[in-house]
Amino acid sequence: MRSNRPYLLKAFYEWIVDCDCTPYIAVDAYHSGVEVPQEFVTDGQIVLNIAPRAVSNFDMNHQSVAFTTRFGGIPIDIVVPVASIIGIYAHENGQGMVFELDDEPENDPPPIKGPTVVTSTKKASQSSKPKAKPSLRVVK
Repeated sequence: MRSNRPYLLKAFYEWIVDCDCTPYIAVDAYHSGVEVPQEFVTDGQIVLNIAPRAVSNFDMNHQSVAFTTRFGGIPIDIVVPVASIIGIYAHENGQGMVFELDDEPENDPPPIKGPTVVTSTKKASQSSKPKAKPSLRVVK
């Protein structure tokens, strides 16, 4: 099946705007394809205001969110692949959604060079308990 992230992102965006709130997205700035001003990146993330009054040329599709906005009064084109979006929320009350990290290799942060750490492996006879299968439950 296709990823549900673009559908959820669009639904939350529309819901937040319909409630007269300001939609913000948190983005993994080191994800491939992200085009944001790096001087505003903190701890590998950037938070962007995507309210209709704050952006122009807004385009949200299944692959990316693209728009023009101003940083320090200078217009900048922003491109954010949907897979790089960590979450979307309303600025006024924090309601929104945080997305699970994808297991795709392209979403991994750039490797950090440093000393090589060697860890010991468990013996075959010391096997840990098998992981429980995931389950769904109804939350009301």
